[in-house]
Amino acid sequence: MSQNSVPPPVNPESLLQADRSKRVIVVSDDDGFRATVRGLFPELDVQFFRRLAPAVDIAAALVPDVVLLDVDLALGDAGGIQAAIGHFLRLSPSIKVIAVVAEGQREHASSALQSGASDFYHLPVEPVVLPMLVRRALRVRELEQENQALRGAQPIETSGSGILGRSAAMQSVLRIVEKVSGTDATVVLLGESGSGKELVARALHRQSLRSAQPFCAINCAAIPEALLESELFGHERGAFTGAVRQSLGRFELAAGGTVFLDEIGEMPLVLQAKLLRVVQERVIERVGGRVGIPIDIRIVCATHRDLPALVAAQAFREDLFYRLSQMTIRIPPLRERDGDVTLLARFFLRESVRRHSSRVCGFAPDAMEAMHRYHWPGNVRELQNRVETAVIMADGAWIGALELGLEGTVGGADFSLRHARSAAERKALDRALAVASGNLSRASALLGVSRPTLYDLLSKHAMRATDFVVG
Repeated sequence: MSQNSVPPPVNPESLLQADRSKRVIVVSDDDGFRATVRGLFPELDVQFFRRLAPAVDIAAALVPDVVLLDVDLALGDAGGIQAAIGHFLRLSPSIKVIAVVAEGQREHASSALQSGASDFYHLPVEPVVLPMLVRRALRVRELEQENQALRGAQPIETSGSGILGRSAAMQSVLRIVEKVSGTDATVVLLGESGSGKELVARALHRQSLRSAQPFCAINCAAIPEALLESELFGHERGAFTGAVRQSLGRFELAAGGTVFLDEIGEMPLVLQAKLLRVVQERVIERVGGRVGIPIDIRIVCATHRDLPALVAAQAFREDLFYRLSQMTIRIPPLRERDGDVTLLARFFLRESVRRHSSRVCGFAPDAMEAMHRYHWPGNVRELQNRVETAVIMADGAWIGALELGLEGTVGGADFSLRHARSAAERKALDRALAVASGNLSRASALLGVSRPTLYDLLSKHAMRATDFVVG
């Protein structure tokens, strides 16, 4: 979508099917007004009432999206504007009440807004303006419901995990996190770069009995080998050139809490031997020291690499691998999280708009299509970066595929049956193994295939049942 552009105008005829579920209640005893309104909204479910009481009764049973309330009727039939509007808002604060006032009754319009009406409309009816107000109210209510859904779709957010995910794949991860967080088991998180491994590590910590203690994260690939040992274990004064004072390492600084070792597969072999002692005995020795120091920590590791392959290549200690892998959690890549792209994109948009005081309203249709078609090699981190960049650089109110840098993906999806079958197979495998917690017999029964066939499918899609094992 080009800059300074807005979404294309909506053809009301195209909404007849989609908007039939939208309910509007009109409360007015003015026959002329009722007749005019009747012809303005063929695509909506519109119900008319001459008196307030039956309108409120039906609204209690079938909560409407919008109420068009005749102020003159409210004044005579309900004891005042505030009382009339209050009847609907007590049923649901999300109902949008539009007060309809006679020409020149500006004081009534002001009173309606102060009483909770979302908008007002001055008679006589203009066939363009009134439908615009109603559809705007419908859109605002829709956005409010989406925001409520965003909050409701964060099963662990109430405990501060910051994890979003409606997909079956992520719900499986969240269930495992809930079970494991209350233990002191050492956990290995497997997943592609940007898939959210550190978020899951933080969720494990925040829901544990150690939550009041420190969470120390260290990226084993980001620190030079010569410095990593001191960073983890600390050092004594004079241990090496420049060590002018004693320094505590991350293991000591995290006393009582959790140490998160990101990219554990990059740790040098010489440090792996020292880490093995930490995992086995919960004892460390500072660089240059000779005294063992007991520590009370939980260790959570993460990597995007294939640890069994590293063990086979003698690049990772086998004994350390088995010690760390008390519990393994596989974080699915974004492309395997059906429906989460939309959820996350809207969340990141809302946060970016707030942070940068932007006037961006939302995503244009081509942006939504492009995000669904894109493969997301950088996973959630890439999605967040693209959305934030688009919000910062946007000149118009709507973000299109062009602003996201995804304009080449629109219309470029693979519709072949082979691709669809492969995607469906992988999705079914993912769900069955998650439900079966990696048990192959149970997974094959769920899928209705033999174990040899299941082995073939796992090999075809480069999946491992051990990634789904709970406990």
